[in-house]
Amino acid sequence: MIATEQLRHAYGPTVTLAGVDLVLAAGQKVVLLGSNGCGKSTLLKLLAGVIAPSSGRVLYAGRAVHEGLRDKGWRRRFRREVGLLFQNPDAMLFNATVLDEIAFGPRQHGLDSAGDRARDWAGRVGLDAVLDRAPWTLSAGQKQLVCLASLLVLEPRLLLLDEPTSALDPRSTGWLVDFLQDLPQTLLVATHNLSLASELGERCLVVGEDHTIIHDGDVLALRGDHEVLARANLVHTHRHRHRDGEVQHRHYHTHDWD
Repeated sequence: MIATEQLRHAYGPTVTLAGVDLVLAAGQKVVLLGSNGCGKSTLLKLLAGVIAPSSGRVLYAGRAVHEGLRDKGWRRRFRREVGLLFQNPDAMLFNATVLDEIAFGPRQHGLDSAGDRARDWAGRVGLDAVLDRAPWTLSAGQKQLVCLASLLVLEPRLLLLDEPTSALDPRSTGWLVDFLQDLPQTLLVATHNLSLASELGERCLVVGEDHTIIHDGDVLALRGDHEVLARANLVHTHRHRHRDGEVQHRHYHTHDWD
């Protein structure tokens, strides 16, 4: 469905991605793991065609994205079929009401019954009671759900989600994990929360601090690979005191991975 070839990105002299090659097949649910600043958000934005690579390319359905985006018809197809959920929902919200926010995409694409489509998806994510509210008056978690519904209302083929649980409380996080598992779309979900990794997908990509993919494989196999986790700054060591208070030693800790 989507692939990269030697994808590289930099802001001036600062490298954010360094030669990434990956392939996502239709229907896969993939987790993108890495510490803050490793390049996860940059990779998602490149895949969504929001920013251009410094070198290399992104291929969607066999066509280079930044070449295809110059073609109006192809661009409309791509924007409908590939949805990016930003980590900060305020970056996506600009309409006067929640209903208008969710209906904006269908209206732009000329789909019929945009309002009905918006109400349907608002109901699926639990936003029925706030349809007339201004998005900026909602909680951070509700804003995130408005943004998610705004993508899903277009029935995309590929969803790119950047830390989708970061603004959610534990109950809402559990609901979202179940909700995402039931979606038919291909998913690439970025997170640095190890405890959620195995719930969000079976395949896991890990971005290291060198801004390259250092692991591509089964998410459960990653649990015991402390070398890879340490290279990605996803585990740490500190002095560990036992209950008797006498013995102290150091070992790897992954406190948020059950």
